[in-house]
Amino acid sequence: MVQDGFPINKISDIISHPSFSNVLPNAFHVDGMIFAVASAPEIPMPEQWMPWLIQSSDSHLVDKDVDNLADTLMNGLRAHLDFMRQEISPLPSNLTEAVEEQGIAKPSKELESWLNGLLQVHKQLEPVWQNAWHHLEKKNERQQSATSLNQQQAEPAEARLSRCLKLFSTLANVDLALAYRNESQAAQLKSNMKMLVKQLPSVLADYTKLSGELAGALPNQFETFNKEI
Repeated sequence: MVQDGFPINKISDIISHPSFSNVLPNAFHVDGMIFAVASAPEIPMPEQWMPWLIQSSDSHLVDKDVDNLADTLMNGLRAHLDFMRQEISPLPSNLTEAVEEQGIAKPSKELESWLNGLLQVHKQLEPVWQNAWHHLEKKNERQQSATSLNQQQAEPAEARLSRCLKLFSTLANVDLALAYRNESQAAQLKSNMKMLVKQLPSVLADYTKLSGELAGALPNQFETFNKEI
């Protein structure tokens, strides 16, 4: 399901290599993780986020494998940052098409993996988001008199992030989402599934846009790493 030109192509061959089969999640999961790293208000250093991808402590990788993997992951990060700068969705179009499973429209397994990777890293980076949030609130307090009307008209940032994460979580595990709903709510979710999958690229775009707004409120940012990686 991988198409040419997307960030996942920068990592798929190496991630799928037998050397890493017991060490890393699948390529879609890893790509979702890298997207979440790239989308953070402050991008963590490689030595912080790369170990999050390792799912087995019993790995016996040689130095050459480790170096190759690190280079591959950085190439994936650069590709995602480039797509963000160009405001291009990182998802191949076939991932934003629901698939039929026992007569029910659902996200593909590949998309579920990608979103679970995104959510895994977002959870790790919650302190980074919260710190940026704190600085944005302070900035807004200082500018409140000049921008109060615009703040009232705009959707609150908290609501935007909550809306993004709710969609990511729903599509990452549809069976669980259905289990938490009553019969009427479950039926409505099933009927809206194709539309929700189609909406994902625009919601991902809002997620990265919100991150950029939060990043703009941070003092003394390391522009060289965040912007020119």
